[in-house]
Amino acid sequence: MTFSILTQDPETGAFGGAAATGSLCVGGWVLRGHARSGLSASQGASPSTLWGEDVLDLMEAGHSAQRAVDVVTGRDAGRDHRQLSVLDAAGRTAAFSGRENTPVVAERKFPGGVATGNMLASSEVVDRLVESYEVAAGTLAERLLSALRGADAAGGDSRGLMSAALLVVAPDRPPLSLRIDLSEAPIDDLTRLLALATGGDYADWTHQVPTLDAPERTLD
Repeated sequence: MTFSILTQDPETGAFGGAAATGSLCVGGWVLRGHARSGLSASQGASPSTLWGEDVLDLMEAGHSAQRAVDVVTGRDAGRDHRQLSVLDAAGRTAAFSGRENTPVVAERKFPGGVATGNMLASSEVVDRLVESYEVAAGTLAERLLSALRGADAAGGDSRGLMSAALLVVAPDRPPLSLRIDLSEAPIDDLTRLLALATGGDYADWTHQVPTLDAPERTLD
């Protein structure tokens, strides 16, 4: 029911994820992340938000992406109805796709990232998701939006799109967590929201709030 991409910017070290779906509220269901541990995308026919949170805890405790996925999926009897992708703090990736998810189901790892999807128009959607990210210019967030656009142009979710989300985490900045929960054009709306969130007074204000690298920062 969803396609998503997780990646790390090789220049800044920031982690970024993006997702879109033909249902409501993809951001709240799918994307999780922390600059200390990495990112997760938990989706599927019966998605588990617990999966997405548990793998982050395991990775922060020292487990690799693959080990975290093996632990979380291995203990869940409902795993065949779920899909999970993970990017750890060392840039390693892992993915799991349960066999009872609605076709077309696909996953693809690439240098510094991983992309997955289910209920896709075709397996090409995930390929275009990765390829569109890799050729895009701009900030990490802008490249992730380009990835969503490319996947949508390739057919995306077989039902069309209703929601989209973006998450960027890094030690030297507050989290950028943007969600369009219901829209006829969620990627367009997410693009407009990103422009507002990264420019003007709002962006200036975010430069004055605490981060991992500066936990006691406050207003000047």
